[in-house]
Order: sequence, then structure tokens, then C-alpha cells
Amino acid sequence: MHRPPSDEEVDGAGVLARAVHRGRVEWMDTDAAGHHHNTAVVRFVEAAEAMLMREHGVDGYFGAAPRVRYEVDFASPLWFGQEVTSTVVVERVGRSSLTFRFEVWGEEFEQRPRRLAASGRYVTVHVPPGARESAPWPSEWVARLRGETVGHGADGG
Repeated sequence: MHRPPSDEEVDGAGVLARAVHRGRVEWMDTDAAGHHHNTAVVRFVEAAEAMLMREHGVDGYFGAAPRVRYEVDFASPLWFGQEVTSTVVVERVGRSSLTFRFEVWGEEFEQRPRRLAASGRYVTVHVPPGARESAPWPSEWVARLRGETVGHGADGG
């Protein structure tokens, strides 16, 4: 059974941060067969990731967090016009990396039941603008992702 992970399921330590984004498969997301192109999954997941960072006040993340690993298991097609629900969970915060887990679901559509379309993991690394190597995440970002109350620090990004 596939569903978004519960707070207790992620590394036994609880979910650090989670976001759910709802969208729709647009024509540009499809290929000649009429179902989603594999790259559309990345777009749906990144929309959820952007929502997660906005909701947690992690300003400056995009442009400083390139992907260094991406793993996807494709389970079923998504169709033009179908509603899509994408869930992204921060699974692990490393010194300079973040590991995310995600699921992309195709909602009930044209007599097709709700089905898992794709799931996987990816890793981003903190590379501050202008830098050529990774660096530790700003402590304020880490605190925000953990749901901790933060003041306005100098390294908050």
C-alpha cells in the first residue's frame, strides 16, 4: 500500500518537513502516447519542494541547492487533464545535503482509480551562490525545516 509517509515512519525520528502540492497534467507534460513524459514527475515534485521551502521560510534555497542524486520508480501513467497530488518529505538533513522522499499520485480520472504514478528519493547539496564547493546549511534553514522557532540570524539566507 502506497501513501505519504507518516511522521513516525521517516528514519524513526519523525518528519522534519513535508508539503503536498496539487496540480494537473497539462498538454506540455505529455508525450506522443498521450500520457505523462517522465520529466513531468520532476516538475510535480519540484513544485511540492518549492511549496515546502516557502511554507518553512527557507529563503534563498533555490539557486543554492543543486540536485546531486535523483531516483524514481515509475508505477503507472498520468493522463492529460488528470489531477496530480505530489508529496515531498525531508527525510534527512546532513551537514551540507538534504535527502527528500516523494510520491506522485494520479487522482481518479475517467473511470481510472487513484494510483501511484511515481515514487523515489533525491538529494540536494548546499552550494552558496558564487561557491564551487558544498558548504554547511545555514543554521536558520535547518531550524526552520525542523519546525523550530528562529530569530533573525546573520546566516539565515
